[in-house]
Amino acid sequence: MRAAYVVEPSADHPVDALRVGDLDAPPAPAGWVSVDVRAGALNMHDIWSLRGVGVPPPDGPRVLGSDAAGVAGDREVIVYPVLPTAPTGRTVTHATLLPDAGHGVLAERVVVPAAHLVPKPAGLSWAEAASLPTAWLTAYRMLFTRAALSPGQVVLVQGAGGGVATAATCLAVAAGAIVMVTSRSPAKRERALALGAAVALDSGERTPELADVVVETVGPATFAHSVRSTRAGGAVVVCGGTSGFTAHLDLPRLFAREITVHGSTMGTLDELRSLVEFVDTHHVRPVVNSVVDLADIHRQAGRMLAGAGFGKLCVSLS
Repeated sequence: MRAAYVVEPSADHPVDALRVGDLDAPPAPAGWVSVDVRAGALNMHDIWSLRGVGVPPPDGPRVLGSDAAGVAGDREVIVYPVLPTAPTGRTVTHATLLPDAGHGVLAERVVVPAAHLVPKPAGLSWAEAASLPTAWLTAYRMLFTRAALSPGQVVLVQGAGGGVATAATCLAVAAGAIVMVTSRSPAKRERALALGAAVALDSGERTPELADVVVETVGPATFAHSVRSTRAGGAVVVCGGTSGFTAHLDLPRLFAREITVHGSTMGTLDELRSLVEFVDTHHVRPVVNSVVDLADIHRQAGRMLAGAGFGKLCVSLS
């Protein structure tokens, strides 16, 4: 089977560490099933894996990828990428992604726990369906589980164009929120407005009103602005830090406005089911930047590393 994998990570040149080649198809353990992958999507987690951050060095080829949609038997499915099965309540603790456990999904055939398959909506393309399990699930949990978003509330999304940021924009708009976005790129700001954002600002620009919820994926480059832009009693929800992992905290503003800061990681299997239902019911189409053949995945990794995409960077395996 063809697969995208890493053998020797490179902190300085992660795209060069990416390999595409033929590997043996994995056997399915008891309780697991084989999925013929039709499309997958890249995430920043894949870039970190190529850099060797957060996971032990691979013992042989380690297949990359957390996002996939394909066919299991006679069913069209989306793969839930977290191991072990997360609790169905509000907490996702000690979550391990499939690739970190040696079961990456950027391959023509993968094996996953049988319970980790969610029916694919017929109205979505393979690439759109493959965009949901990581970035879109993360955004869904941030908005609806952690921040308890309600219609009419004001949402600020930092870093328009990224996978989670784009998902959060689309989901918040569909939920009836008033959405503001920021980006250094005028083109990305225009794209966000086309998705339904009410306001698009340059990074760090003062918002016309304070937000009930701030979606924070960038980290130290935007975190101070996120806190300044949050209303009294509002919430900043953090799921990552593309600009680094240490941010200055404006403590007086935090306690004077009684702002809550939530950490958020991925989502539960039930939340993925709810996300898929939400997308299907509200006719939301995940934003796909581009789709390339698996052989050209280096182009997508380069785009992700450069922050050049808007929406999901996908690969086709059909």
